[in-house]
Amino acid sequence: MADRRRVAVFGAGYIGLVTGACLADLGHRVVVRDIDPERVQTLQAGDVPIYEPGLGDMIARNKERLTFTLDLDEALDDAQVAYVCVDTPPSVSGDADLSKVWSVVRSLAGAADLRVVVMKSTVPVGTGARARAALDEAGLTATGYASNPEFTAEGRAVSDFMNPDRIVIGADDAAAGALIAELHEGIDAPVVTMDVRSAEMVKLASNALLATKISFANEIATLCENTGADAEEVLRAVGLDHRLGSHFLRPGIGWGGSCFPKDSEALRQLASNTGFHPMLLSAAIDVNNIQKRRAIQKLKDALGTLAGREIALLGMAFKPGTDDMREAPSTVLASRLLAEGARVRCWDPLARPATGEPWSSATRYASPEEAMDGADAAVVVTEWAQLREADWARAVERMRQPVLFDGRNLLDPARMRELGFTYMAVGRL
Repeated sequence: MADRRRVAVFGAGYIGLVTGACLADLGHRVVVRDIDPERVQTLQAGDVPIYEPGLGDMIARNKERLTFTLDLDEALDDAQVAYVCVDTPPSVSGDADLSKVWSVVRSLAGAADLRVVVMKSTVPVGTGARARAALDEAGLTATGYASNPEFTAEGRAVSDFMNPDRIVIGADDAAAGALIAELHEGIDAPVVTMDVRSAEMVKLASNALLATKISFANEIATLCENTGADAEEVLRAVGLDHRLGSHFLRPGIGWGGSCFPKDSEALRQLASNTGFHPMLLSAAIDVNNIQKRRAIQKLKDALGTLAGREIALLGMAFKPGTDDMREAPSTVLASRLLAEGARVRCWDPLARPATGEPWSSATRYASPEEAMDGADAAVVVTEWAQLREADWARAVERMRQPVLFDGRNLLDPARMRELGFTYMAVGRL
């Protein structure tokens, strides 16, 4: 496949790597630039610093078209399109910290060949207008600007990029929008074009709605517990309604990851900044925060006290198929357990927890069975397939107290109780 466009991607994090690799796979020549020497060196050596199915193979097979650099000039050399893929974490005020975005935009001054700057980072509505002004100030008045939000889920990000439900492009001129659409040629998906502000809102609104569905499912699960109904059966039937759909109608211990918590809070902050209180969104966030603490209360109800108890957390990453610990429910659970005086054991096949508390006070084991040996209770935190296949018969014999809270409704309640567990789940009796 011949090279088509020359693309610079700024940021070798999760979204930057997936974006760069997929664009290279579509035939474009891509240079990914990052300011972290260790990360760039790792990528140049052929290693991928994050776990994402299919990403390593895609990077390897496109090594002739995909390169990594620390050098700004190398990234911009002949580049026609520049993607901004840096992180935008919450600031102290709760607003998105756009310092890295503005650093990238300022660095583009003098890049005369650039035809379009594309914002892939999740930013507040209105950022595009400020970016347009900054580009003009940098002398890039002839360079277009576009918002091209990402809708990739960790664990299937490569597939989501190459087989999306839609490609959203918000552009300040038709030529810029057409060029971004051209970059995606080879992908069979509808291209939805709109103004920049609307495109910025689409990402925030999409994640807020998904987060709200999860919180709704958890509210129904609590009501099911109080009334004797089975949340799994109730929500399965609800999801069969074609008007509603079954996606994200699964009760559990709450959402996590890099998108739902950050984007929901960002949208709430954006609304507050306009003088509007988003009651439904605020309630969804509150439900999610409470859900993790309900898990702790269930353990206290079963054990009487958590002080001195050994609790095994089965799963640490915020979802299966990833090593990502950002906003993982396990971190909240571990922190609360330690605060209650419990000792925390943990298992996960991929997770890379940050240094420091709570994980410096937890003991990590190589298998679920080892984590449960001698434990007073175990909590299914992440729905890893390995947990379905775990030796639960061994676990019930070797636990000090066979208390099991299935925070993902992963296991068969009848079987667990038959084995001898005091089995608890979310919305199931």
